Order: sequence, then C-alpha cells, then structure tokens
Amino acid sequence: MANKLTTNQGTPVPDDQNSLTAGARGPSLLIDDHLLEKLAHFDRERIPERVVNARGAAAFGTFRPEPGLHQFTKAVVFSRDKETPVAARFSTFTHSRHSPETVRDPRGFAVKFYTTEGNYDLVGSSLPVFFIRDAMRFPDLVHALKPDPVTGLQDPHRIFDFLSFAPECTHMLIWLYSDRGIPADYRHMEGYGVHTFIWTNVKGDQRYVRYRWKPAAGVQYLSAEDAEAVQAKDFNHATRDLSASLARGGTVEFDLYVQLMQPKDEASLAWDPLDVTKLWPEEAYPLLRVGHLTLNRGPVNDFAENEQLAFAPSAIVPGIDLSADKLLHGRSFAYPDTQRHRLGANYEPSTGGDTLPTGLPLAHPVGVDGHVTRERIPKSDDFMQAGITWRRFDESLRLSVIKNLGDELSRVSNQEVVDTIVGFLSRADALLGEGVRRRARGDLPDPAILMQPAAPTQSPASSA
Repeated sequence: MANKLTTNQGTPVPDDQNSLTAGARGPSLLIDDHLLEKLAHFDRERIPERVVNARGAAAFGTFRPEPGLHQFTKAVVFSRDKETPVAARFSTFTHSRHSPETVRDPRGFAVKFYTTEGNYDLVGSSLPVFFIRDAMRFPDLVHALKPDPVTGLQDPHRIFDFLSFAPECTHMLIWLYSDRGIPADYRHMEGYGVHTFIWTNVKGDQRYVRYRWKPAAGVQYLSAEDAEAVQAKDFNHATRDLSASLARGGTVEFDLYVQLMQPKDEASLAWDPLDVTKLWPEEAYPLLRVGHLTLNRGPVNDFAENEQLAFAPSAIVPGIDLSADKLLHGRSFAYPDTQRHRLGANYEPSTGGDTLPTGLPLAHPVGVDGHVTRERIPKSDDFMQAGITWRRFDESLRLSVIKNLGDELSRVSNQEVVDTIVGFLSRADALLGEGVRRRARGDLPDPAILMQPAAPTQSPASSA
C-alpha cells in the first residue's frame, strides 16, 4: 500500500492538485492551510548565499582518533570517543555559488565533529597561511577580492591596490600564486587549520596546537593552463569528482596531524606563533598523527545538507579553546553571525525543556596582561618566512609563482601598486622579486632562465 501524503503536521492531504476556493471559479480561501503551507515552504527554499565560501560540496562519514592523545587534550573527540560522525564541506573562498571550481582561490576545508560533548568545528583552508592577521581588515579584503560594484567584474587592480597596503600578505601570495593555488580536486587537497588553538588535558596543562589534513590519495594541483583546459569542459569538476567517487561506493580519506607547542616557548621565538601569516617549522614542531577521516556518502538533499550546513570556529568543546589570534577572534563572531542571518537563530531558555547550564567554573582561565590598545603585534616580520617558503618549493612551483603572479600583475594599470607588490616580494627573495617584475613587464617569457646557473666569468689570464 502506498504511503499517504500528509502536511508538515502529519495530517492526510485529500487533494494536492486543487486549491480551496469559493465555488469552482471563485477566489482562493485563506483557510486553505495546505496551499499556504506549500507556498510558504516554496518561498523559503532559497536562503541568502554565503558571503564567502559560497561554492562548495559536502560529504559525510566518521573520524577515528589515534590512541594516547589524552595526555595532550581532554577533548573527547581525540581522547575518548572511539569514532565520531562528521560532516565535511570543501569550498572556494571568494566566488559565488555557481562559479567555476578551477579559479585561483584559497579553498575552505571545514569539518564538523558530532562529539558526545557537543559539536566541534574545525574550519580551515587549503593553504597554511592567510592574507591578513587582524579581523579589522577582513571586510576590506573581501570587498577587494569581490567583483567591482560598478562593473560587476573582478579586477586585479582592486585586489593588489588593497594588498599593496598589507605587506603581511607576501607569504600568502607565494602560496596562492604557486600552482598549489588551484587544487586538482577536493580528494587531492591538503587542509590546514591556519589558526593556533589551545589544547588542555585533564591536569590543566596547555599547549598551542595547529592542525593539518593530508589526503590519502596524495596531493595534486593544476597549472594555470591545466585549469583552463578543465574549465572549458566542466566548471563543476571538483564537486563532480567528489560526488562520483562516493556514488561508486568509494571513500575519500584524510589523515589529521597536529603541531604542538608549549606556550612558554613563544617568548624565545623571533616570530609570533599566533600569527596566521606564519608557519611553524616542522623541524622544531614535528607533525603528530592524531586520527583518520573517512568520508563515505554525499548529501541526500543538497539544500538541506550542504547549503544549510554551517560551521563556526567558536563551536568548540571542553579541552579545546581559542588562542589570542586576532583574526580567529573576529571569525569566532562573524561565522555564527552570518549563520544567524542566513539560517535563523535558536533561543534559550524555553519553557518547553528542562535543560540547564552546568554551572561549572571556567576550566582554565586565560591570562590577559596589558593595556587596551590598537596596534600591530610586536613580532611581525612580513617577509622572512615568505622567502623561506618560496626557496623550499621545488623548481616547478617556484617558477609557477613567478609566472602566475607576474601575469596577474601585468593586468594592474597602476605602476605604483605593481612596484609596491614587487617590493614586498623582493624583500622576501631578490630573485623572486626580479622574476615577477620582469614577467609583469613582459620581458621574461620563460622564467626558467632565472634558475640557470650563470656562466663563469673568464679572467684575462685564463683566456690567455
């Protein structure tokens, strides 16, 4: 026997084809609850697009932690829960919901852990650093990256004009304009927590922590030419690849690693470990494997399970806290605030429930010292790590930075902006800056010649 069609309240629907009217040709009646319910539901099937990370794909599965992590954190997702259900979302950062997935753009890599002590959201990126370090500049950055409000076109002049006032962007430009700025697809994409968080164990011992996801399928990315070829055939290629992999019964898997640091160590460092424009050297802070993520299904309903899937860095659980990272604090407000706008709000208390706060004291008060101020962090060298990163890339990646960044700057009409950005790059590495300057100027068709060793100069004596 077929299931009966019902309203949202569960009552049977006698007729789903004809409205309730005053006579066969009369006006519709306001008391037709089923008609109003259908129209109201239809009107609300669209919610505002995300301001950033609008273009994305979701998948679901489980996370299994490594044993022995209780010595570092009391968070049950890493210390006690044997397996935790998860939702993951991969996305582009800047562009609209139906934009191509081949654009040069940081990718979002967000995972929601449904732990036994509440939901924990690890919201990260495909690149390990970011453009800015203070949330005060975040709206301005996004406005610069978005299309021009006059023409509706994305304009490299707007982007680099803003970045020319943000020397801390130099490290991010190295990563973004290498070929790693366009991941091949979501299955072959690394993920980084970017920010510094705090882990606390049952004894109250604290450690700074940074996260990193490594794809089991390996890391793959596209050159600018490869991306153009893919986009010509399919601008949904990354979502299609993820969906097809799961539909075939396959899994998409990642290993989660962390770097740990004693907070007392930061005083001896020449850079600020809470600065999102900086990396932690793996030689000093090695990667520790903490678990395995297995995604095994896609959304049953994309609107319900992808478009309404929401993440926030403020969604934390006991044993995990936010560090004093300025950008992280801004995101901890902005993310749930945009969710309140897009998805609505939930309220507490309610006479319909019997849940109450635990009343427990703050587990580990965070010390605060200093006067209220507006200023840069003391350790803010914007160029050293950018140069180190570029020199550590293999030759193909080093060349891709020169080519891609030089080509982009060639489209910027204001020479002062170009000179400023090239100045940032030159302070990171003189060869890098020279290569980008020449490529932007149009006199370096093959950047590979920069990597060729100079011919030895013969002295008059040796030539004789």
